Amino acid sequence: MRRLAIFAVALYLGVLVLAPLAMLVSGALGDGPLAALRAIVQPDVLAAIGRTLLVAAVAVAMHAVFGTALAWVLVRHRFRGRRVANALIDLPFAVSPVVAGYMLILLFGRRGVLGPLVAAAGVRVVFAMPGIIFATVFVTLPLMVRELVPAIEALGRQAEEAAATLGATPTQTFVRVTAPALRTAFVLGLVATFARALGEFGAVLVVGGGLQGSTETATLFIYRALEERETVPAYSLALVLSGASVLLVLFMKRLKRSRGRHA
Repeated sequence: MRRLAIFAVALYLGVLVLAPLAMLVSGALGDGPLAALRAIVQPDVLAAIGRTLLVAAVAVAMHAVFGTALAWVLVRHRFRGRRVANALIDLPFAVSPVVAGYMLILLFGRRGVLGPLVAAAGVRVVFAMPGIIFATVFVTLPLMVRELVPAIEALGRQAEEAAATLGATPTQTFVRVTAPALRTAFVLGLVATFARALGEFGAVLVVGGGLQGSTETATLFIYRALEERETVPAYSLALVLSGASVLLVLFMKRLKRSRGRHA
């Protein structure tokens, strides 16, 4: 039974993970490594990668500030509606990214609730980069919070109270006591947010439209290239994104092991 269980798990992982990765490598390198490299350095591909990195960087920066503040408030403060707010954080996990993109269109579209307001301000959200950023921030919302909340709960207040007793100011306490204790969870949240932002497709397709040269991110380029039967560029860029995701996951695993050893 033990061997059968191991075989079943290996087969499961092989079918769901290893086989698709193998097909991806085969498709990208089918015409040779040079063909894959030439496909990656095409101007359209580089521009799509640049937009993806920009969107991911903005999402990471926003969650580094507001996600941290949200996690801190949820743990350290008691207020009416706290449970509702805590539940709403996981909404992006339950809602399809396509639905999230459609919600943004209903909110910021020409006939949306806030459409006239953003139009009067001269800001274009739908089918533009701000819409893609909004969508990516929404789908990555829970990642930073869910990494920090357990860390803040485990931290407690004893160390901070001891520092205050010794005469430390609130700023000194945060910099020398709180921040070092939360550093690993903070970095894990940033990495998870960045990895999720790199691969977002459904929400950015709906709200961004995948306009070539304007709102086409890396995943949307892959989608368009497959539709146009440009398999080598599509597979090559998909392999790059997959490789980046694997490296980020391995980095996260190493951080978690390091945290476990120092716990």
